[in-house]
Amino acid sequence: MKKLLAMLFLLTIIGLVYGQGSSAVKEKGTISKDTIKKDKTNLLPSTTIKDTVFEPNVKYVLYKKNGHASYYADKFHGRRTASGQRFDMHKMTAAHKKLPFGSKIRVTNEANGKSVIVEVNDRGPFVRSREIDLSKKAFMAIASSKGSGSMKVTIETIVKK
Repeated sequence: MKKLLAMLFLLTIIGLVYGQGSSAVKEKGTISKDTIKKDKTNLLPSTTIKDTVFEPNVKYVLYKKNGHASYYADKFHGRRTASGQRFDMHKMTAAHKKLPFGSKIRVTNEANGKSVIVEVNDRGPFVRSREIDLSKKAFMAIASSKGSGSMKVTIETIVKK
């Protein structure tokens, strides 16, 4: 009886080993093409100009005219803001004393008319004469002179219609 069980056990092991061996060797064959089709539908048409998306369903409400704006120093890059997010000087963000976090605002340079849309994610600036601190990317996008550290701006809040 023991010999029969030992023989049956060995045959089972041998069968499993040979069964695994045949599936491990793959035959060369043709590779089928990808069956996933690209979606060719456009959900919402929008006009994109460089880094800006134009949305026709928004209204701009004047918040402050002739405010002074500056930009964050590079040493704040990667640090946590008052909202808990990490500050990224390569994003369009701003710090404001009173506007709620997540507010979208349009900041326009009064000297040249250029404007950017930024999101408030921090508190500040902590200088009495300044109204808003912009990230370096947002500041450089509207600055008329890249060497200046502050400018006069108009601040408008964005309200969806």
